[in-house]
Amino acid sequence: MNQANQVPAVYVGCAGWSLPREHWSKFPEDGTHLQRYASQLSAVEINSSFYRPHRSQTYCRWAQSVPATFRFSVKVPKLITHVQRLQGCELLLDEFLSQCTALGDALGCLLVQLPPSLAYDESVVAAFFQALRQRYAGAVVLEPRHESWLDADALLIEQRIGRVAADPSSITGGDTPGGWSGIQYWRWHGSPRIYHSDYDLSRLEALARQVQNPGQAGTTRWCILDNTASGFALSNALTLQALLGCEAKL
Repeated sequence: MNQANQVPAVYVGCAGWSLPREHWSKFPEDGTHLQRYASQLSAVEINSSFYRPHRSQTYCRWAQSVPATFRFSVKVPKLITHVQRLQGCELLLDEFLSQCTALGDALGCLLVQLPPSLAYDESVVAAFFQALRQRYAGAVVLEPRHESWLDADALLIEQRIGRVAADPSSITGGDTPGGWSGIQYWRWHGSPRIYHSDYDLSRLEALARQVQNPGQAGTTRWCILDNTASGFALSNALTLQALLGCEAKL
């Protein structure tokens, strides 16, 4: 623990803890899929929370089944981001946070992904993040998908919100981290075919170099592989973790 300032945390994982059969030999035979997954990777992004709520007991059970160093990133519900479009969300935030904070120390980050049609409106965004920060002081990252969000960095820095580095990105400069520099979050969806394409070694090596940039000392970094549809995310995450030299310890 006393090395925390010298070796900032780097978390590597996938969107979900699915284990394609062809990779089973890399994981222990015993345990749930999550337990087996968490024995080899340091983080996971929960996307199912975007579509439906989970009981606090479920989050608690997940937290109890992983190593103490493992972290979850939880995607904020679409009721907040896509239906309410960040407006009038106080009760929805209360409900969501009452559930996911049952992860305790295993809750590493909240992910706010916005619809491509949602343009930046400073008054709306300021009110939303103020409401969120009144309720939750932990790490938060934002994945905007409308070009107007390039004007949002000052507000994101003020509210300590990191901007996701997405691949592919729908906004100019969206392939590099932005916003608050205290957290950096790469979210690779698969390119050129989103959710499907495999990343070759040269792309993963380039990402590893970016993540390991000495100028990012003191920054918590996340690398999430979301190219899950054809099963490549898991192997890409394991390769990236090895390149970064941060393999999970059993």
